[in-house]
Amino acid sequence: MLNYLWSFMIIFSIFISGFTGGMRDLTTSALTASQNAVELCIKMGGIVALWMGVMRIAEKAHLIDVLARKMTPLLDFLFPDVPREHAARKYIATNLIANFLGLGWAATPPGLKAMLELQKLNLDKKRATHAMCMFLIINISSVQLISINMISYRTSYGSANPTEIIAPCIIATCFSTVAAVTFAKLMYRRKK
Repeated sequence: MLNYLWSFMIIFSIFISGFTGGMRDLTTSALTASQNAVELCIKMGGIVALWMGVMRIAEKAHLIDVLARKMTPLLDFLFPDVPREHAARKYIATNLIANFLGLGWAATPPGLKAMLELQKLNLDKKRATHAMCMFLIINISSVQLISINMISYRTSYGSANPTEIIAPCIIATCFSTVAAVTFAKLMYRRKK
């Protein structure tokens, strides 16, 4: 659906530019935006490599295992259907920790592995389980202590104070996560 929406907007923009004489501006803007996107990707590559390396070191040092054990009460509350010693818990914990630190890039690989492990527990392979839905909801709302991604973007675009968004991010993500978890728990109880 989103592909159709973007396609419509692009075609509509080209159509309007053709009729209003703005084709040169459209072409210039498209080329400039493409160049800026590539430059941003290159700038962000170093940051991504740094934080993914930090997460890898934490994993090799078994820090993730320690934190996952410390998160047992939270994981029991959020994922009651997932056995404590199941591999999905480690990946879920890694994903939550990375998201909490604002490392969306570093959270993606363990998030995908967590979903694969949760699918192994799923009896109906064509339908998501409560644990899968809860994990997705938490990832969408994700509480962030430090939004590294946004600070990096703001820094790369020359913000005078790139860290001023920390407090609003903490407040907004706390509210969104509480609302999301409450909704998921209510739906789970309703289903049962």
